[in-house]
Formats: sequence, structure tokens, C-alpha cells
Amino acid sequence: MKDIAVPKPSLTIISFDESLNAIPLIPVLKQDFDEEKLSNKNDLAWLQTCGFDASAGSVGFIRSDNNQFAYIYIGVGTDVSNPWWLAAAVKNLPEGRYILKDVAPDTEIQLALGWALEQYQFDRYKSGMNSKVRTLMLSSELKSTRTIAQAEAAFFIRDLVNTPAEDMGPSELQDCAEALAEEFNAQVNTIVDEDLLDENFPMIHAVGRAASEKNAPRLIDLTWGRDGAPKLCLVGKGVCFDSGGLDIKPPAGMLLMKKDMGGAAHALGLAKLIMTLGLDVDLRVLIPAVENSVSANSFRPGDVFNTRKGISVEIGNTDAEGRLVLCDALALASEDTPDLLIDFATLTGAARVALGPDLPATYTNTDPMWAALERAGADNHDPLWRMPLWAGYDENLSSDIADMNNISDGPFAGSITAALYLQRFVGDDISWVHFDVFAWNPKPRVGRPKGGAAQGIFATYDAIIAQLGLDQKS
Repeated sequence: MKDIAVPKPSLTIISFDESLNAIPLIPVLKQDFDEEKLSNKNDLAWLQTCGFDASAGSVGFIRSDNNQFAYIYIGVGTDVSNPWWLAAAVKNLPEGRYILKDVAPDTEIQLALGWALEQYQFDRYKSGMNSKVRTLMLSSELKSTRTIAQAEAAFFIRDLVNTPAEDMGPSELQDCAEALAEEFNAQVNTIVDEDLLDENFPMIHAVGRAASEKNAPRLIDLTWGRDGAPKLCLVGKGVCFDSGGLDIKPPAGMLLMKKDMGGAAHALGLAKLIMTLGLDVDLRVLIPAVENSVSANSFRPGDVFNTRKGISVEIGNTDAEGRLVLCDALALASEDTPDLLIDFATLTGAARVALGPDLPATYTNTDPMWAALERAGADNHDPLWRMPLWAGYDENLSSDIADMNNISDGPFAGSITAALYLQRFVGDDISWVHFDVFAWNPKPRVGRPKGGAAQGIFATYDAIIAQLGLDQKS
């Protein structure tokens, strides 16, 4: 197996070991940084002399008689509910072990995750990067286990999305799925190239058929868990590079298309989180992995293809390929009648126009599932925004010569019509969620560096537990 993107060693960032010494971190709200509220007046005078002002991420070092750090004040700013103030302090701390004091138990795990996420680096191609590690010691082993699992899942997603298409094509994406399967004793079956036609996945084949032999289209099918447990299926759009096909993108539109497999990265990353924490589910992960290339055998605007479900589709635009590969995978998933079906896709620019890069457009046919997602999003500071499956727009997908078109007949509601397209391939009475994610941070922020982004997986993990009535062990 060739060198592939792998999770970062977050075990060194978060830990639990009561026998180890750690430097206490004492949070201070900006409004509490005065003589009346800070009990240690000597500390107050020293901190004021050093310019500490309790703004978010500021640090104030207090040394002991032997000139070691006795404890460190950490500025919270004005809002203790902001999950990133501790992460903002990380870059101002030397290497070492630390323990957070005087925070609520629920707050501790959110702050710990921010601490870990801030220390992510994508260093596969760059030499001489800063390798300093600051370890946060948590108050319980369960919290440590969950935080490590969350950080590893997020790092895994970021790594996959950040890796250029030359090293993260369909075959490498298959390698990543197989590496996960080996780690967690799961099974992977992959259908490649012409076998897709034999097995009735015509859309996946059509979109990916113009790619090189190495990047031949494929359907990756990972299974894990207990037979008889609630059935959970995750589907991820794995377009490893999207040129737009014959409806080719301009250079600016193609520049970030290595991230068009961000949906697949999210599905695999969420699966990694589920398997690490041992959720009692019968898990299936489906990744249609293709490269949408330009060649003599590219599929064309105006072509008509049948789908696995038997619905014929006219190609209105070859750059609307994500929904094409997903529809065959969703049809396969529905044949197994899962208790919950979730797909992730970097699907439409329209979602970004509406909601920007931070908010994944979220569609679901199940109100209780949205209630669980909304609650979990707030609890995990993992924002989502529900969009409507507005049936009145469904007719916009009509075709004169086929059962439907892959694009709507007008410029409006592009994200909604894409979701309505997918909904036609979801089986009746199946609880379904579709995430239209950006999977990218366009500018660096605390805990969220520029580049690949994990969006919605922490909220989704907790919502799965609520929706399927599972026991949470971690």
C-alpha cells in the first residue's frame, strides 16, 4: 500500500494520567480581572505589569520559587461559552503538560477538543514545520477517550481533503477505507470500472469512465458492527477531482476541486469516530469514488443514462456530477432498508451562496432527526442549518426525453433542487439526512486552519445516538 493520509498523533495532545504532573491553567474572564474579583493581589499586580488583560487566548505566567511555572492564567475574554478561548492560548504556551482548573464538566470536553484541533498541522509536503506538542490532561478517562476520538476523526477528514488529487484519487481513497477496515476489523468490498456496469451502477461508471486506469471509477462498500443492531448507512460523495467534465470549469473554479471528495472524507471520518467509540450499530459506508475528467469517452451534455433505481436521467450539465454518483449509492443503500441513511457531499455552490462556508446545508425528511441534530449542534458548537425539501421545486427537474434531468430548468434554489434530486433515490419510509458541506476553511481561525474542514460530524454522532436510541459508552 502506498503512503496515504493518516490521522495525526492526537494521543500526545490529550491525555488522562493522574500520576503525571501538569501545570494548572486558571481561566479569567475579562470582567473579573480587577482587584475586587481576583483574590491574589500579588498575581494581579504582576499580571498587570506584564500586560495581561484577560482577552481571549492571553496568558499570564506565574513562577514558583525555583523558577518553574507554578500556574498560568488564561484569558477567557467576555464569553465563557465561546469554545475557542483555550485554543487561542495554545500558541502562547511552551511544550508541556497542562490541566484546566475551575471549569464545568461539560465545558471541559468542548475546550479540550478546541485545544486538540488548534494543534493540527498538514505537514505531508512541507519540511521544517513546528512540531511543538502541548498536552492537556483531562479529569476523566472517558472524556479523554471521546476527545481523542473526535480529534482523530477531524484530523483524518482534514488530511484527506488537504491531500492533492495526485495522491488522493479513487484508488488512494480505497486504500484509506481499507486501512480503516484493517484497524477496526471491518470488511471492504470494492467494485471497479467495467464491473460497475455488470453490477448495475451505470451512473458511477458514466461519471468516472474518462479517468485513467489508475483512477478508474469504483464503489467502495465498508461494513462493520453487530448483526441485528440498528442499521446505519453513511454515503459520501467521492469525486476526487472535478474538472467539470465537458462542461469544464474555469481555472478559478477548478482550483479547490481536490476537496470535491470532502463528502467521502466526512463519511469515513464519522465512521472512524463511530468505530473508535464502539457504537452498537450495523454500519455500512458507501463511497462512489470517481474523477470527473475530460477525455474522448467523457459523458456528454444531452446524454441519457439509466440509474440503479431504474429512473432515466438526461444530463443537463456534466458539472452536476456529484448527484449522479450519489444516486446509485443511495439506491443501493435503500435496498438494505437502513434505520437511518445519511449522506455527505460537497454538492452545490448555491449552498455556499446561501449559507457561506461555515454552515452545512442540512436536509432531512424526518423532523425528529432534525430536532436531534439541532440540539447536538448547539451542544457541540458544531453549527448546522436546516433547508427545506420544497416539493414545489421538484417539477424543475423535468426532462422532455427522460424521467428527469440532473439539473433544474432555472437558476434558482440550486441546493434545494439538488437535494430533491437525491430524495428520488431514497427508499420510502427511510429516515434520511443530506448534508451539503463545504469541507473547507477559506481563512485561518483559532482551531480551524485554512484548508480541509470537518463539519457537522460531532453533531451528527450525537444525533445518531438520540435517533436510534443507543447507549453512549464514551
